[in-house]
Amino acid sequence: MRILLLGAGGYLGGHVAERLRARPGTTVLTGGRSPAADVPVDLAADRPGALARVLTAAAPDAVVNCAGATGGDAVHLAEVNARGPAALCAALREAAPGARLVHLGSAAEYGPGAPGRPAAESDPCAPAGPYGATKLAGTVAVTASGLDAVVLRVGNPVGAGAPVTGLPGRVADLLAGLAGAGHVRGAGPGTEAERVLRLGDLSAYRDFVDVRDVARAVELAVTVHGPVPPVLNVSGGEAVPVRELVRKLADAAGFTGRIDEGDGGGSDRSARVSWQCSSVTAAREALGWRPVHSLDDSAAALWAARAPARLPEEVAAP
Repeated sequence: MRILLLGAGGYLGGHVAERLRARPGTTVLTGGRSPAADVPVDLAADRPGALARVLTAAAPDAVVNCAGATGGDAVHLAEVNARGPAALCAALREAAPGARLVHLGSAAEYGPGAPGRPAAESDPCAPAGPYGATKLAGTVAVTASGLDAVVLRVGNPVGAGAPVTGLPGRVADLLAGLAGAGHVRGAGPGTEAERVLRLGDLSAYRDFVDVRDVARAVELAVTVHGPVPPVLNVSGGEAVPVRELVRKLADAAGFTGRIDEGDGGGSDRSARVSWQCSSVTAAREALGWRPVHSLDDSAAALWAARAPARLPEEVAAP
């Protein structure tokens, strides 16, 4: 089986690449702008005709699109998250109409959730900002393409390699700085002022999912026989207070100081989306998938990958 993986250099894409490469008899071709990519592709800029010629040469049995942007202005988000999937679908219709497309969407497409009611794939979407709106536009492009395609709406991923642009990676980075300064269990008492992890409001609820579970869902979506629903939620299936994740990361790091939520640094999105959770019933029925890694597992894996040998002693809260 030949699988073209777009976005292999990213957080989710890296884990997906590792999972797919472990499959016997599978050839994974990476596509992207990097000189190291097997297939030169720029979804945000290439014309569909040029993309089609590249895809024809690659001759994939399946395409996995992990490429996407989480930050930047609305124009950049639209170019990557909306224009990119639309151009890819247009090229696939010409070059490889029989290939299965697995595209990574986001639970941010749903917008604010109703506490106690996990969002189902058939629920209306009302994204709270440009990121969710552009991801939703990409989902619409894929589901309306007429291809053998499925969008996996991913919850809030946690695990090794989490970028500092997201809360789990940012907290791990701050904890790594405190560890480098000696403010962890067994590393000396420190002063009360030093032993504080300063963050914003952590009262929002999020649906966290381990990146290894996301990668396994992608593998199943690529290889399952027969038709697949157009959209499937891939998440933990449980709303968890963000402060619980932070506490688990702190425990994994051996941080025994105080967590201060009073610096006013919470994100606008957290204020607009105070509760979010997705139902994973459809993914279980269609793919035989369910999350198997606990939040403790995810926090431990993230910290194990991030723990420093030595970092600068001064850490500035974001």
